[in-house]
Amino acid sequence: MAEETPLDKFKQALTGASRAIAREAEVEIAWCADAPSQSGKNFRVPLPSRNLPPEQVSEARGFADSFALRLRHHNEALHGRNAPPEPTARACYDAIERARYEALGSNNFSGIRANLESAVEMRTASDPITRAENQGEVPLQTALALIVREKLTGAAIPERARAGVELVRSYIEERVGDDFQLLANSLDDQALFQSLSLDMLQQLDLTHPTDAPDEADNDDGEEDEGQDQQDGEDEENQGEGEPQSAEAAGEMSDGEADGDGEAEASDEMADGEPGDEGDEGMMPVRPNRPQGEIPDGLDYRAYTERFDEEIPADELCDSEELDRLRAYLDSQLTGLQGVVTRLANRLQRRLMAQQNRSWDFDQEDGIVDASRLPRIIISPGTAMAYKVEKDVAFKDTIVTLLIDNSGSMRGRPISIAAISADILARTLERSGVKTEILGFTTRAWKGGQSREQWLADGKPPEPGRLNDLRHIIYKKADEPWRRARRNLGLMMREGLLKENIDGEALMWAHNRLIGRKEDRRILMVISDGAPVDDSTLSVNSAGYLEAHLRKVIDWIENRSPVQLVAIGIGHDVTRYYRRAVTIMDVEQLGGTIIEQLAELFEEEKGRRR
Repeated sequence: MAEETPLDKFKQALTGASRAIAREAEVEIAWCADAPSQSGKNFRVPLPSRNLPPEQVSEARGFADSFALRLRHHNEALHGRNAPPEPTARACYDAIERARYEALGSNNFSGIRANLESAVEMRTASDPITRAENQGEVPLQTALALIVREKLTGAAIPERARAGVELVRSYIEERVGDDFQLLANSLDDQALFQSLSLDMLQQLDLTHPTDAPDEADNDDGEEDEGQDQQDGEDEENQGEGEPQSAEAAGEMSDGEADGDGEAEASDEMADGEPGDEGDEGMMPVRPNRPQGEIPDGLDYRAYTERFDEEIPADELCDSEELDRLRAYLDSQLTGLQGVVTRLANRLQRRLMAQQNRSWDFDQEDGIVDASRLPRIIISPGTAMAYKVEKDVAFKDTIVTLLIDNSGSMRGRPISIAAISADILARTLERSGVKTEILGFTTRAWKGGQSREQWLADGKPPEPGRLNDLRHIIYKKADEPWRRARRNLGLMMREGLLKENIDGEALMWAHNRLIGRKEDRRILMVISDGAPVDDSTLSVNSAGYLEAHLRKVIDWIENRSPVQLVAIGIGHDVTRYYRRAVTIMDVEQLGGTIIEQLAELFEEEKGRRR
């Protein structure tokens, strides 16, 4: 056997320490080169160099300690029960809770405290708070989390984020200064801490009174906490396996889905908890102000469309880089492929069953019905003993996947979205169903050339959309899957994911579908948040982009032949879309895509009958 390297020994020690902190014997550690993340008892932490530099070792320990503390002190069911629906409020709510369970470790163990400080330094390094020049550019969830951490543990604000925090400190402390001591006194009680956090968010005008939990809910909260804790433990005890080889899940085989495959796949997809956003998860993906009421009669427009682009994925980087990105995507998520593949096989069998020929029985002529053969032998003159083959009408179908390519999807969400789209396209192609895969983002953060033109024109009021759209074509409907496969790796490219203007992206994907000849058109949207573009929202009403999205959805659902379905990742899309499902664990995405499409096809089959 090969001698263990120092990196192997460090991984073993880190795994043991994490198991001890979490009090879970099944915790597993894996290295990653992108955003650290947690899924149930599987932790992905930054990969140190071979010579184990102290600062990199401390960062890896910091993320592992944070994930272990989450596993030990955090009840996901309780946390999700009263989570606010407003995007900014939810981001702050999650960040404050992380500050709580990390504070429990920092205050009790000096070693954990030092490790967590390194992890916070690493997270903060890529956060926009380090570049903020005015109050409006400060991500409120980052600033609030750092101030809460300071109040709970006494830890100093990281130097590179200090200027950004000071821009909003007085605004925050004037409104919630007294609440920090109450939070510090309730660290061990998640239910009470949660209630105080929601009060804080309301005082910051991030939530409205009607969105806060009522007294009856709070009274019930403590009684149900024990049951919630048990539910959380049951979920965690299911466990997950570590990612496997990329080639192991290459081609789908029908045998994978036989027997108990369906139940097994469902169980696997349900494992784990929602993953942490990781070191780059705190990008400015939500407007740092409360959402306003949606104005009536909104006249949506773009200030200019001159700088917008609709571009094939392979034109955004060279062929060699696409190959590298695709290989990286395969290496990151091959553990998911086996699960999604089994579910995809179920969908394929359903589709093929609907396309198969069927028989009309009890006919006076045709092919002899074998089941009536004894009757024919006994009584040769028996009528109605034949069957006639008939064709089953199956509508020519096209499915478009529209994937949110915003910064909040960075890390595991965008990776799973890409691999799920890849497997789905392969499955539908085998079943004779055309598939198109599209993505949407912007070309710049906080406006681009559109904003520059607006500034040069003297800042006319109410300019409308003020950023440059980037609509990406990963796979055209008529393009074979094998030819487009590597394009999906582009979603892994650093710097691609920026802001999201959902309404215009939805119309773009819809119009592409309308131009198709297929009888049945399905548009599936995958997103993890409300439309956000800081440049546009800073000079228009707070609900400007959201109002436009609602109008587009209403028009498609009520006037268009396109069938629209949405999947929200950690974000309640049911308040926008009539047919929608929200998942809190990104690991469920692949299975949810398959199930939603399967239901649509089953409904069509039922209508034909």
